[in-house]
Parts: sequence; C-alpha cells; structure tokens
Amino acid sequence: MTKSLKSFSLPQGKLACWLLHPGRDTPQEIRTALVYTLFGTLPIFLGGVFNTIAVAWVLEYRHPSALFRFWLISEIIVCVARLVVLVLAHRRAQQGKSTPTDLYILLAPLWGATVGYGAFISSISGDWVAATLSFLSAAAMVGGICFRNFAAPRLVAIMIFLSLGPCCIGAVLSGEPVLLLTLVQIPFYLFAMSVAARKLNAMLITTMEAERENDRRARHDGLTGLLNRAGLFHATTYELARSARIGTGVPLFYIDLDGFKAVNDAHGHEFGDKLLVQVATRLRQLAGPDALVARMGGDEFVIVGQVPGAAEPNTFADSVIAEIERPFHLADDVVIEIGASIGIAPVTGVGNGIDKVLGSADVAMYEAKRHKKKSVVAA
Repeated sequence: MTKSLKSFSLPQGKLACWLLHPGRDTPQEIRTALVYTLFGTLPIFLGGVFNTIAVAWVLEYRHPSALFRFWLISEIIVCVARLVVLVLAHRRAQQGKSTPTDLYILLAPLWGATVGYGAFISSISGDWVAATLSFLSAAAMVGGICFRNFAAPRLVAIMIFLSLGPCCIGAVLSGEPVLLLTLVQIPFYLFAMSVAARKLNAMLITTMEAERENDRRARHDGLTGLLNRAGLFHATTYELARSARIGTGVPLFYIDLDGFKAVNDAHGHEFGDKLLVQVATRLRQLAGPDALVARMGGDEFVIVGQVPGAAEPNTFADSVIAEIERPFHLADDVVIEIGASIGIAPVTGVGNGIDKVLGSADVAMYEAKRHKKKSVVAA
C-alpha cells in the first residue's frame, strides 16, 4: 500500500482528531493513508482558491464597503495561509519530518466560513447579481469540498455547513419570501453530501483494508508467517529505512538448515512443514523486535537488523545454531534434531543494495557448509 516515503503526520489536537476521525476504528497505516489524501488533488485546491478570491474581489469592486472589503481581505489571508501550510507540509513530508497537519485541517473550516460569510453579506445587500454569484460560488465549492476531503467525512460536513449555512440566514433576512425555499434546499443538500462523503469514505477504507491484506499476503510466507523475499525488500526499502531501524553496518544472517531434506524424506512434507514453523518461531524469538526475519524459500532464512543486546554477529550466530540444534518435538513419537549453517554479511545499504548483501551472505553460508566443523562464516 505504501508507494512513497512521503508521509504526513497524524493530527495531535482533540479538534483536529475529531474532524479527521473516519467514523470507524482503522489501523494507523490506513489513517496515515487517509491523511495523505487530504494533501493531494492540488488542481481542485488551487481552483477553489482562485474562485473564492476572484468572486470576493469582483463583489468588493462592485460594493466597496467595509463588509465586502473585510471579506476580500480575510479570503486572501486564509487562502494564502492554506497554500503556504500545504507547501510546507509537502516539503517536510518529503524530508521525513513532522508536518503541520493540525493547522492545515483547522484552516479548512475557516476557509468554509469565509465562503459562507461572503454569501451572507451578498444576500442581505439587496444586489441579486451579487447574491447569485456568491451563492453559485458557494455551491460550486461544496462539490470540491466533498470530493477532495471525503477521507474525513466530519470535516466535509462542517465545511459544507459553514459554507452554505449562512445562506439560510441571509435568505431569512433578505425579505424575499421565495428565498425561504433555501431553508429546505440547503439542509437537504448538506445531508445528502454528508451521506455521500461517508459512503465514499467507507468504500475507500474497505479498499485500503483489502489492499493492505493483499500486500500482507504478497509479502509474507504463507506457511511460517515470516516475511518472504519480496517482503524483505519492501521492509528494508520503506519501513526500516524510514524509521532508521536498519542502517549501514548492521549484520545480515543467511541461515540454511542442515538435515532438513532428510526429515522430509523420512517423515514426509507434513512434518517438514511443522519443522519449518517451529524454526521460524525460534528465530523470531531470538531476533527480537528490532530485526527482520524472513524465509527466503525452502529451508533458508534471513535475519537482518539490530539483534538483542548488541551481541557480536558471530556470537549471535552461534546462539542461533545452538537454538536450532535443540530437539524439535513434531509429534508424540517424532523428535527431530537438525543443524544450521550461517553466512554473515554487513548491510551496506537498503533497497536494491540489500540484494548484493544477500548474495554475499549466501556465498558465506555455502562456505560454512563446506566447513563441517565451522558453521559460521563472515563475508
């Protein structure tokens, strides 16, 4: 699901968190992806900024009063502030730094309020050209609000309310009975667009959850639950590279089981699979939370990252061999003993560079196999 290292911070304040709540509990990975969508669709954002400033400028020129002048000035200030915060957020996200998500989110309802204010003062001005233009502008913005922000349906509802709600008040104060129809139209429109935003949000989350599950299956070994080769490459490229849990110089251990084929031949693939699952469990426990464990296929495994206690690579490799040499109880009457050969290579980079490290560790592992009494070889 992750396509880029660029990531925007989750909101911290109570109000911003409430506005961005998707309406159901979701994993942090999906919430981060939902926040990411709010910083996209730049054409809609820029179109909205241009439209609202242009309408405010035209009507201020038509009505050079304090009310319209305040609208124009506030519109410019809010739009420029939103644009500056948006650009800053993109730059900080690209650099892997925290982003001003709370400020960006809170500026959105403020912008909706300036749109609503303009519609209100236009409706009570007695100038129906101004009222028509401002109402059309507000209605047009609602479409962009819904389709740009449906990842946060509460935010959509608040922005629509602030944009169109003042139109109802203006209609009541205008003295034109026919405009009272807006007291029915606008609440219905607010309800319909809010429901649409919620449904789009639910569809988006469902799609993200399915994509997340597909990614998990594609990057994990179906038998042991460990990372597979693709998962190892992805993790070193994105997750660990971003969180600095892996870096230059950490060891990569390439592990091959000695005697596994004999187990398969003697007891069948069912017991061979049970053995692999138990080996995976032991390796995961040995590696600790800060290292990656992967099954590369067959009876080959990889551990990469900081191992517990900052142990020396050879010392840790010896502990892995000792753990694997302990008997495996596969059934009441089936107890298996196997060994392991380990090749070690230092990580010189992440992403594509991990392929070369794997190659070096693989060569070292086969060198270890040739030394029956020495099962660990460093590249």
